[in-house]
This record gives sequence, C-alpha cells and structure tokens, in this order.
Amino acid sequence: MAQIKDVAREAGVSVASVSRVLAGHAGVSESVRQRVLAAVEALDYRPDLAARRLRSRRTDTIGLIVSDIRNPFFTEVSRAVEDVAYQHHLRVILCNADEDPEKEALYLDLMRDENVSGVILSPTLATLAGFRASDYPYPVVLVDRCDRNTAADAVVLDNVDAAYRLTAHLIENGYRRNVFFYGTTSATGRQRREGYAAAMAAHGLDAQAEALPATVDRSRAAARERLRRRPLPDALVGSSGLILLGLTEALREADLRFPDAIALAGFDDLPWTRLVEPGITVVAQPIYDIGRAAIDLLLQRIAKPEQAVRRVVLRGELIERGSSARRSGAVGLAATA
Repeated sequence: MAQIKDVAREAGVSVASVSRVLAGHAGVSESVRQRVLAAVEALDYRPDLAARRLRSRRTDTIGLIVSDIRNPFFTEVSRAVEDVAYQHHLRVILCNADEDPEKEALYLDLMRDENVSGVILSPTLATLAGFRASDYPYPVVLVDRCDRNTAADAVVLDNVDAAYRLTAHLIENGYRRNVFFYGTTSATGRQRREGYAAAMAAHGLDAQAEALPATVDRSRAAARERLRRRPLPDALVGSSGLILLGLTEALREADLRFPDAIALAGFDDLPWTRLVEPGITVVAQPIYDIGRAAIDLLLQRIAKPEQAVRRVVLRGELIERGSSARRSGAVGLAATA
C-alpha cells in the first residue's frame, strides 16, 4: 500500500508539499499540485484519515445522536443534517441511542474518541438533566429536546404553544373530555403536556394526561386500557407520531370510528395520517428545517466557539382534518392564552 512518502518521491516534491496539496492549502503552485495529484492517481494512494484526525484538532466529521431512529421525525432530521453536511464536504457518524441514557453516554464518548468537530444530539431526560455543553470536548447542538434553562445551542419546536392550539381546537369543536398521551423519556413530551393542560384549564376543564414510553406498542396498550373504562373520552391526543399511531390502532381494534365515537389528534404530519379516513388532525412540525437549522448552528459554533448561546424556536402548523370535525351543535369557545 502506497504511503505519503511514496507520493512525494513519485512527484519529486517534499512530504510537506504533498500534505499541503491534499489538505487543499492555497500556497502551492499549480505545477506542484498537478504533479502530486498525478502521483496520487498513479500509486492509488489513500490518505490515512485516522492519522490525520489524531494530528488535527478539527476533522471533516460530525456526530448525530438520535434517540430513536424508528421515529420518522428523526429520520427526516437525519436527512437534513446529511444534506447540509454533504454540501460542506463533511461526513456524519449517525448513532441511535434507543432512548437509553447508557447507550447515549457510550456514543458521546465515541464522538470524543473519533475527535469529531461537533455533535448534534437529541438527549434523553437523564442526559438533559444538568446538561452543560462545556462538559464535552466538542461543540454540541441539541435538537428537538431542550429545557428552558439549558445553556446550550438548540433547535426546538414551540411545544407548549403547539399543544395548546391543538387542544383548543378540539375544545372549540365540542370535545371536552380529552385524554393526552405523552412520552416519558424526553422534555418534548412534558412540554406538550404543559400546553395541553394549560388549554384545558383555560376552558375550565380537567386535564387527563397519561405518561408512557413513546412507542407504538406501549401507546396502543395504554389506549386499550383507557377505552375499557366508561365514560369514553371525547378525544385521544398523542404527543408524537409513534404514540398517535398506537392510539389509532387501538381505536381500530375497538371498532370505534373517529370522530363519530371519539375524536383523534396528535403530532407529526406523517403520510399515513392523511391516508387513514377521514384523515387525522395533526400539528405538522417543520422537521427538515429543524435538522437544517441544527447543523447550521453547529457549523457556526465550530467557526466561532466563543459566540453567545443561541436557540432557534420554530412554530408548528395545525392541520385540521376529519378526525376532529366539529360536533353537531358545538359552539365555538374563545380560547384564552
């Protein structure tokens, strides 16, 4: 296997000149650059990237640690991050933490070992508790999940506002006994529960929220249990796309049509929510924009390590469909913030 000294000998230049050409430095004559590139091609030389990472404090690699790659939200975020990384000639190491703090910690250590230039992280609650970006040897941008007092660059949805508007929509359409199912492993679920509870309280209604792991199976089982009790809720609301899918399956199994027997609403405008008749009301997140904003923040942080902490907050879009159609005789209620 050819080494850099072989390239230098073939091109008739120094090893330092070869390194400068391969690194893209400007201070190299065109004739030297062409001789080095010809030698690289003739010898089929492949740079030792691992050695290059060890010699440099910056690399051409960033890390992306998502909490659950099965969640279509994180699939779309990953696509956006990879698209922008490609444009900047960066590689992405993608890790799936499975909502497991220990696995998450392992991957954060791996990023240090790989000497990445920075990391985009969707943290579990355990990791987010007491999170300090200064604890890591690389810049970190949080995506989707961040508490109000977390001092770190972050890109999030305005979760409280989105859940408030979704709940107010249900109430105004005549659904007052609304049960909210939210995930236990992230700040996102708690913030959406907060918005739901605020909307219920603003209309003088009792909040009914059920915490559960944010998976299809667990949300389906929780909904089954709730549907066995009477009276039935007026509406079921899911705080994520996976939870919403589990609620939908439970209603189908119980042969409860929405919105005739019970209304249904939740988060994430996934393709199946448009295909299930009569269509499911959702808050659509600008998912691709969230991922793109996260890597933009990371690149800015890498370029200017001392800049002030920044937080990008995006707004969800309420998409009203047949699953929450206005009940006959319902009178719209004025929602208060």
